[in-house]
Amino acid sequence: MINRRGFLSSSLALGAGISLQSRLWAQISSLPANLPERSLYDSSEDAYWRELRKQFLIPADEVYLNNGTVGSSPAPVLRAIFEAYEASEKLNETDPEDYPIWGYASWNQFRDPLAAFVGCDRDEIALLRNATEANSYIANGVDMKPGDEVLMTDQEHPGGEMPWQLRAKRYGIVVKKVTLPRPVENPAQVLNLFRDAITPRTRVMFFSHISTFSGVVLPVKELSALARSKGILSAADGAHTPGMMRFNVHDLGSDFYSSSPHKWLQAPKGSGFLYVRNEVIDRVWNTIATEGWDDVKIRAERFQRIGSSNVPALSGLRAAIQLANDIGIDRIEKRHRQLCDYLLAAMLKRGAVSWTSPDATMRCGIATVNVPPLPRMELEKWLWKEKKIRIRGADPHKLRLSTPYYLSKADIDRFLDAFDEFRKMKEMA
Repeated sequence: MINRRGFLSSSLALGAGISLQSRLWAQISSLPANLPERSLYDSSEDAYWRELRKQFLIPADEVYLNNGTVGSSPAPVLRAIFEAYEASEKLNETDPEDYPIWGYASWNQFRDPLAAFVGCDRDEIALLRNATEANSYIANGVDMKPGDEVLMTDQEHPGGEMPWQLRAKRYGIVVKKVTLPRPVENPAQVLNLFRDAITPRTRVMFFSHISTFSGVVLPVKELSALARSKGILSAADGAHTPGMMRFNVHDLGSDFYSSSPHKWLQAPKGSGFLYVRNEVIDRVWNTIATEGWDDVKIRAERFQRIGSSNVPALSGLRAAIQLANDIGIDRIEKRHRQLCDYLLAAMLKRGAVSWTSPDATMRCGIATVNVPPLPRMELEKWLWKEKKIRIRGADPHKLRLSTPYYLSKADIDRFLDAFDEFRKMKEMA
């Protein structure tokens, strides 16, 4: 029998749960049910993007300049996630042997739109949790002997570099790096650096499509062609690319492509993918093993067989793809480039040193600058605490400024005014 204290505790807990649920659904319900009319874009692009800004839970008084780390999932994605949770947790599938467990099924209803979005065949793509997991599959799955080399840039994310460093420490392969200029002036610089660094022991070329360090857009198609001409496998870390700009993995030609769509596609956290070119699928070992790990007939699907996981995230990923298609990826890319160029030009006028390429084709949604002698971390914390502006950088003076499409130029101007205020404050100290 429940005593009075237990009854009250249970009632309060239940009430808190209902309250929490109500607040959450209320926030999502408060977001617009529909996207702005496409015709609004033709009459006023700025008005169109202002309306799209209302699809996000980011408070209206905050400025978010850090999609390079993680994006905010907009209303259509959030609704898809929670509707999928509601459906899956009922456990009432028609077939009593069927359960909503990611890792033991093809999930073609999610792979098909993703494959169409990135430009490949369904059987070449595996649904994973992020680019780090995908990069680990590549680094640990390709046959290499002690002394064999993987060639990469000095601007790789730890989730791209460290899987290779682990293999080097454990199995004796060699990690070699080319040092990219800061900034990269043109694609030829990158190609020449890789070409000069290739040796008879080079087995893999690994490089970011868009560098997390500087935002430079590397010439993936040309690098992949160079690798293939030398009998070398090519692997591109595309963590930033989906949702930032249009691309097609078949056209790029790399043997492997990894990604974390929770950044610029603004998909759920914990949704990612691995693309493996059909011709090399059978050359890659699984490094997570469960039923189907060695079944070559299921092609890349065997790499997504990871055991039970989060199926509603796949619904959110599909919704994020649909949203990007509804808006139009060309419109999104154009907006990213416009905002990035606007912000970069303004920072250069303020004396910042750019690590973002002067070649407009080699940048898109990330402007990276150095602002000595201003201390990056102090600036970052001050902006958030005092101005509700969120940025990301690296010590001592680097700022990596992301420009997602829903920003306005007024948002960027607000950051610029705050930057000027902080600099003046430091000069007077």
